[in-house]
Amino acid sequence: MSRKIVRIDEEKCVGCGLCASACHEGAIGVIDGKARLVTDECCDGLGHCLPACPSGAISLVPRETSGQPHSYKTRLSQWPVQIKLVPQIAPSFKDADLLIAADCTAYIYSNFHDEYVKGRTTLIGCPKLDACDYSEKLTAILKLNDVKSVTVTRMEVPCCGGIESVVWAALQKCGRQIPHQVVTISIDGEKL
Repeated sequence: MSRKIVRIDEEKCVGCGLCASACHEGAIGVIDGKARLVTDECCDGLGHCLPACPSGAISLVPRETSGQPHSYKTRLSQWPVQIKLVPQIAPSFKDADLLIAADCTAYIYSNFHDEYVKGRTTLIGCPKLDACDYSEKLTAILKLNDVKSVTVTRMEVPCCGGIESVVWAALQKCGRQIPHQVVTISIDGEKL
């Protein structure tokens, strides 16, 4: 099977990182001062990174890939998952192990669905980008439902501290003792 994938000319690359910022899939990173395709599997071949490159170091080339495209089975047990969209009371919250995930964690940690989503009721959000305060909604969810535990996944970056803070506030205000843990993921996709 052949598909288009990014190729970066190392001699032309000036290491500015604009292509990495433009890549919606996180397939490009700056390593040792040069842009590099970090993972072939994540590159969608659409070329959003091309116009961001000031030195013309990026092109799309056809490449043979082995086997069939990946077929991943979702582990989500309910819908919707956005904190803003979920109701305060729902059957999925009954006796639930709740996962509250910063949006980025599911994209950077390759085994996210199997390790964190599977068997949990999942809520996602980003307090930095979503113009709202989740703490009231999360407090109501924890107060009005039989939630057994809470796992928070966040990135190591400072802006992800917001998701941890709102969950902590909700746990304090809900009036219940609920076991909880925070899992921090590095920008390299590793658990810290």
